[in-house]
Amino acid sequence: MLLKKSPNSSGPVLRRIGVTGGIGSGKSHVCRLIEKAGFPVFYCDDEAKSIIRTDPEVCQALRRLVGEEVYAADGTLVKPVLARYICQGKEAAKQVDAVVHPPVRDAFLRWCAAREGRLVFMECALLFEAGFDCFVDAVALVSAPQELRVRRVMERDGVSREKVQEWMALQMSEEEKARRSDFIIENNGGSSLQEQLKSLFGFKIF
Repeated sequence: MLLKKSPNSSGPVLRRIGVTGGIGSGKSHVCRLIEKAGFPVFYCDDEAKSIIRTDPEVCQALRRLVGEEVYAADGTLVKPVLARYICQGKEAAKQVDAVVHPPVRDAFLRWCAAREGRLVFMECALLFEAGFDCFVDAVALVSAPQELRVRRVMERDGVSREKVQEWMALQMSEEEKARRSDFIIENNGGSSLQEQLKSLFGFKIF
């Protein structure tokens, strides 16, 4: 574990902490441990999925961008169609993000307002890409060796190595994320996540 900035040092009190990491890093697992310790976590990916399925303005914008076939006749999202569009490359992914990210941001800010004064966490894979780092006081990067990340995603999603590498190529590099993060949590299978979280944020997970 590398602690780049101490949350216990003098300076602004940390109220909002972003948790990010590349695909297969295990950031969702880390966030479940944080929730287990009693702290609220806002999951951007879950919120984005809900918005894509239910927000009329977002649905309309995605139909214009991707095509009418992105939603079935009954209005449900056709996930393979959206995935194919996003996997065309970074520009296509950026266009979808431009539709989805603003309402996710607004939902996070409303969520925070309802928890004023509490230490809260935001789980977001594309935290830097979306500019959501502007809405948190500090960022914790969950990091793992690339080969381990690839194996985790292959086993989890039942996809090929090439597909995982294709998904990874759409994300910011691990090196750039580390440079821009305040804390680094090593999820390499050897370091204790509970001890790292206790050291970083001062809480113990039972």
